[in-house]
Parts: sequence; C-alpha cells; structure tokens
Amino acid sequence: MDLPDPHTALAAAASVLRAPTGAMLEPLSQALAEFLPHRAVTVLTGDCARHPMKAHGETAIIEKITSAELARVGGTVGVGQPWSGRARLAGEDLPVLAVASRPAGASGGLLVVVTVGGDAPAGPPAELVQRLWDLVALQLMHRAENLPPADLTGNRVAAGERARVIAELTSIHAATLQSLLGTLRSRTLDDAAARRTATDLAVSALIELRAAADLNSTLSEEPAGAAFDRLAGKLAPLARHSQVSLELAGPRDRDRALPSDIANTALALARGAVVTMLEQDGLTRVRVSWEPEESELHLVIRDDGPGTLAAGALALRRLAELAAAVDGRLSLDAVPGWGTTISAALPLTPPAPPASDAALAALRPRELEVLERLARGLRNRQIAEDLLISEHTVKFHVANILAKLGVGTRTEAAALAHASGLTTPV
Repeated sequence: MDLPDPHTALAAAASVLRAPTGAMLEPLSQALAEFLPHRAVTVLTGDCARHPMKAHGETAIIEKITSAELARVGGTVGVGQPWSGRARLAGEDLPVLAVASRPAGASGGLLVVVTVGGDAPAGPPAELVQRLWDLVALQLMHRAENLPPADLTGNRVAAGERARVIAELTSIHAATLQSLLGTLRSRTLDDAAARRTATDLAVSALIELRAAADLNSTLSEEPAGAAFDRLAGKLAPLARHSQVSLELAGPRDRDRALPSDIANTALALARGAVVTMLEQDGLTRVRVSWEPEESELHLVIRDDGPGTLAAGALALRRLAELAAAVDGRLSLDAVPGWGTTISAALPLTPPAPPASDAALAALRPRELEVLERLARGLRNRQIAEDLLISEHTVKFHVANILAKLGVGTRTEAAALAHASGLTTPV
C-alpha cells in the first residue's frame, strides 16, 4: 500500500481543516482514499454538542451505524494508538481502522474507518491516519471554544434534547428488561438453559443502555475542576511577562459536572474580560473566580485598575452577546479609583427547545441531512449527488419529511429548518 508524498498529504490535511465543521467528513474521506480504500468513515466526538456522531460513505453502513457501536470500538482504542481489526458496526462484522485523539483540554474524538478487504491496515498507513486525525481533533477543539453566539444557542438546545430522549429511552427499556429478568429467574420455568441464555442477553442490554447514558454525559459534560484548569492554562500566558498579578480561585466542588457549552462559554468570557482589563493603565492585580451553584455557574473577574471601563465598550458588548447566546447574564460594576468587576451568570440547565426544533426531533438522521440540503436550495438531483443516494430515494425522504413536519411544501419545510439553525450544523 503506497503512501502519498508529503506535499499531497499536507494538501489533503489543509482541505480537511478548511472545511466547515459539519462538512469535514467528505474531504477527510477523500484524503484517506488516496492511500486507504474504504467504505465509510465515522466520527464520535465530544467537542460538538449538536452532532457528536457523524458518518460519511455507503448508505447501507452510515444509516445503520449507532453511537453505541462506535463507543464499543472506542473502548478498545488507546489515545494515539491506532487499532485495526474487525468490529460490529451497522449490524455487521466489518474490518475497521480506529484512531483516537484527545488534545489537552478537549473531550477527544474517535475516528473509525470501515476499510475494504478482509483485514484493516496497520503500520505506516495507520500512523498517517492517526496524525491526520490528531490535526482534525485539535481543530474541532479550537472551533468548540470559539463558537459564534448563534451556534452556541443551537448546541445548547440540541444537547438538552438529546439528554432528555436518552433518559426517556433508558427508563422505558430498563423497566422492560427488569421485568424480563424477573420472569426468567422464576423457579417455575423448567428450561434452565433457555433461562440462562435469556438472562445473559437481558443483562447485556441493560449494560448497553447504561453505557449510552454515560456516553451522553461524557460527550456533553465536563467536570468543573477540569474546565477551570483549562481556563488557567489559557490565562497563564497573558500575565507571564506582565507586572500584573493574576489570581485564580477555582470551584469548591471540582467534580461538579458542567455542560460543555457552558464551560467553553465561561472560558471565552473570562479570557475576553481579562484581556480587556489588561489593556488599562495602573493595573496591579486581576482575580478570576467561578463557582457552580445549584442552577447557575457564577463567574467573577475583578481588577484594581482605574475603574473606567464602560458597559458600552465594543469588547464588553461582545462578551454580553456571548453570555446571552446561552441565556446567561453579564454585568459590569466600575467605580473610578477602585477598579472594575465583571460578573456573569450562566445557566446549568438547557432551555426548552423551540417549536421548530421539537418538530425536527421526529426526523431520522438521513432525513435531517436531506432537509438541511433542501433548506440550502438544492434540488433533488443535487441532494442525491451530495449524499451518494438515488434521486428516487431523495423523493421518498422529502415526502416523509413533509409528512412528519406537517407542512405541504418544500418552502415551509425549509423555513422550519432555518428557524432551528439546521442550515449551520456544528
């Protein structure tokens, strides 16, 4: 198997990193195809609250693959240690190459490539895939920490809705399986072998359901202590060569779980506030603290400067917009001669989804992909070419979308998609 020359490999990496977050898989697949024939590429990442799982490739695989299957593969892969073998994906036993990466301060991500042939490659090809995925994971982390306000709002709703659905499914299926276990363990049953086999299956199903709930928490939450440590690492260079003393007061409960989008927003707010304060003259001290309370994360940045910062300043208006994007509040208290205090309160519970998002919740992943392209003005033929499916299949999906959304035209469906932010996936 021939590897691409360095120039080709770097050009491929650049094309992947330039792509929008929601459209990275196609150029990534094209880059891998230069030296690694494959049927599909799939990603599971904790740095995208709206779409933690993405897939590109053969329809027969990407429409059936599940996050639970990818999580099982991820359990066998060490960070920075490519793994190749056969795995159960899309209900089949398939050859795969899997690589995991976790840049410092990131939730990390898993890339699984369904390869062509009997055995997945190892050696130099696998190492090249690992290096390429390391770059992509670093880019995903950077974008997650610097999301525009509109995308932060969409991610927050999506993460909350996903958690709600998983909780409901877990409750329903756990109750069913517990009843099944009680029945199968009854002493009135004669077929011991059948009872033993069924019990094992039910226990395995319960474990998988619990793993799905744990996976959602891993993808959408971060311990308060770890998040504050990330903040400390971001702020340290700002005061390294300055005469200003930077004081950091972390949370009392370091294990308290924070929604990832709230942790990233708090980091961006603190960094922006400190940068703004350091631009003042006569400053000797800046203190940053954050503390998660019952329903809000409280962030306070205080300096001993001249106390002349104004809430209407461009930098502070931008910080206020960032806080508002996640339904948070930002306030400024500046006292001439005594310093400035910037306070923020960010909610730790997700907002209720708007009506447009609730309507889209009925759509399957493939239908959402079709709707997103429909909302961008693509015709059926263009959607078919983009998704590598037939035009007849697109018509079938469009009919289902209109019926599920309760609308009569493509224009009405596109309006709902735009209202929900579906046309700018993260």
